Amino acid sequence: MDTSMTESATLLNSQLGFLNTHVALISFPLELLPNYQHAILNLLLHVRHQEDGGSDLQPPRPWLYWHPFVNITVTPSECSIICPRAEADTLFVPVRQTLAPHLKSAVSISKDDFSVVVIGGAGLEAGQRVLDLSTPLAMAGIPIFFFTSYWSDYILVPFKMRSRVIRALEERGFVFEADADGESGHMTNPASPLLQPHLNRSSSQSDFDFPQSPATPPPSTLSDLQARTFKLLSKNKVEPTVDRTIGLVTCAGVKDSTASSQKTNFTQGKLELGLVRCLTSEPLPNFFSVTLTDAESASLTLDKHLLRHFANDGEDVLLGNVGSDQIAITLDLKDLPTESTGIVCGVASRILDGMKGRVGRELFDMSYLSTAKAGHVIVYEDELEEVLKALRGMQVNGASADC
Repeated sequence: MDTSMTESATLLNSQLGFLNTHVALISFPLELLPNYQHAILNLLLHVRHQEDGGSDLQPPRPWLYWHPFVNITVTPSECSIICPRAEADTLFVPVRQTLAPHLKSAVSISKDDFSVVVIGGAGLEAGQRVLDLSTPLAMAGIPIFFFTSYWSDYILVPFKMRSRVIRALEERGFVFEADADGESGHMTNPASPLLQPHLNRSSSQSDFDFPQSPATPPPSTLSDLQARTFKLLSKNKVEPTVDRTIGLVTCAGVKDSTASSQKTNFTQGKLELGLVRCLTSEPLPNFFSVTLTDAESASLTLDKHLLRHFANDGEDVLLGNVGSDQIAITLDLKDLPTESTGIVCGVASRILDGMKGRVGRELFDMSYLSTAKAGHVIVYEDELEEVLKALRGMQVNGASADC
């Protein structure tokens, strides 16, 4: 069934905008995490203590982080960092220079900058929301990285493709309004005439360089995109893998916009201590991802066993349902061509197709987390087998597809 022209209502109240920042993408093997711990902690603890103390005109902010966007993700296979270019150059490049040649070659720091698109506003269903947001970019052949956080969704796009991103979104009904400086702005979608599907992540080689235009014409339908995606995955022997011993929870730091500066700093301090303990624990964390911005408190997806590093097992400083286990389905994309696009779109759209036929289930909660060299579809444990069944069915179809 071709659902590429299906209208979606999940984003009627959403707003999209470019954050005023240029970020770099960094990746290195997990065994090098101790070498980079100082740099990561410096990035993690970069807060404002004076400028945002609050005043009669500007109340105290619930979160005092400095950078517009940072993501730190640790998985069994890699550590992936997204941070402002200045911090990449100041904190991470010097560490790479101290490594032995064989270790230095394992560290990738993007030469090109990325822009960050933030999506705010409520959606009806998390999985469908990811697809609706990414569809225009997938159909335009634009490589992206996608992050589902507790508060918002974020899409990383190559900075040099910003004009193509705006054009692709405007063609699907979004309206872009730039600020006076031309660097930031917001998009709204009053009509929401969206194509139904996509979730994309571009695979990365050593320096994450992307071509100005796709090597082949972008797909015209979702069916075409799905077929291309799984033919590519099959050709490169990419199969979904699951470690059922790692139960994940998604949560966020407590925030209180009415709290005093002293209380805000105290709560944030307890949360920061927990984050530091997670990143410096022995053994190293199996799965840990934190998204930090200057607008919202920290958003986390992490191994539930790491909750012990937070005050009162997180109850004092974390929001969210930490009692329900989630599981990550991982796609190892490190060997895919740099210009690959639409990977997550094909995967996620097929998952949603497979889950729609379930009896007694109206909504399906799926999130997506990009790292430099992999994609992680995160679902609840009781839905894992159904999701894997959908993926296995698509693998069979995709392997024989003629794209």
